[in-house]
Amino acid sequence: MKNTPIVVPKVDDLVDGIVIGLQASTLYVDLAPLGTGIIYGREYNRAKDIIRSLKSGDKIAVKMIEPENERGYMTLSLKEAKEEIVWREAEEMQKTKAPITLAVKEANKGGLVLEWNGIPGFLPTSQLKSEHYPRVDDGDKDKIETELKKLVGEKLKVTVISSNQKEKKLIFSEKGNDMEEIKEIVSKYKVGDIVEGEITGVVDFGVFIKIDQNLEGLAHISELDWVLIDNPASKFKVGEKVKAQIINITEGKVSLSIKALKTNPWNEAKDKYKTSQEVSGVVIKFNKHGALVSIEEGVAGLVHISGFKSEEDMKEKLDLGKSYKFKIATFEPKDHKLTLLYIGQ
Repeated sequence: MKNTPIVVPKVDDLVDGIVIGLQASTLYVDLAPLGTGIIYGREYNRAKDIIRSLKSGDKIAVKMIEPENERGYMTLSLKEAKEEIVWREAEEMQKTKAPITLAVKEANKGGLVLEWNGIPGFLPTSQLKSEHYPRVDDGDKDKIETELKKLVGEKLKVTVISSNQKEKKLIFSEKGNDMEEIKEIVSKYKVGDIVEGEITGVVDFGVFIKIDQNLEGLAHISELDWVLIDNPASKFKVGEKVKAQIINITEGKVSLSIKALKTNPWNEAKDKYKTSQEVSGVVIKFNKHGALVSIEEGVAGLVHISGFKSEEDMKEKLDLGKSYKFKIATFEPKDHKLTLLYIGQ
């Protein structure tokens, strides 16, 4: 009889294991026949609340962080594994439209905040059932928020209508079967249509815009302006009227773009810049890849961290909001791609 080959898990793979024990802020996990894994350091601190309830012999799911560390153990994450499983469940619930009952945690002028398995989610006002929809004669946003706050603590039966792990975005609807009605409304629109609506919610990842009775669209943060926007709330307010273009319609959900109706600065930039050209640029953001630099409004590119000795070296040489000299390394205006090399002051 042939032996079944052992499949060695890769980084970020989910693996099932059995708790061996806890010693010196390290949780040991049996991953037979692969060996022993440990949860320690930062991953231990992140999962303290979960670890506290575990005992030897408990079966758990973990995520592979490092197949073999300097001590010969596999480094694992319990927190990331739990989050991964929860997001997978959310995606499945979106497909099956399975109802869940959740308590309302917070309320704002655009809707309600609910929490499911540790993940905060948003229930837009337009996705509330008629009995919970705030009826305010004069449309006063403060009064609407006051009415919505009355629902804090209440339990609502909802379904997941949008789940995006990468963007940490979870959207609920209380309407359930009313989605068929929404799809009928959506059928009146097509990609490319220009619509006008009222902003009903401002969140970290964009703004919700009511474009029809019982129909909202989402303008993602990347579609708000050609200029980088870190905080949509600094530019948009609930109740504000805006125009947008429909850029996608999928399963009754409408994606909008506000910047599509503005002049594309890359079209003008293509005649002004070329590879190897020296330019002045302002540092507008740091990320794990390097520094984002704007050479004119709406046209920004990356100065890769590899151009510096280290992240510390990069931040010693560059300050947010200051202007420096750069050389264009790559310029592809059609694809909105720009990379730069740091020259100096």
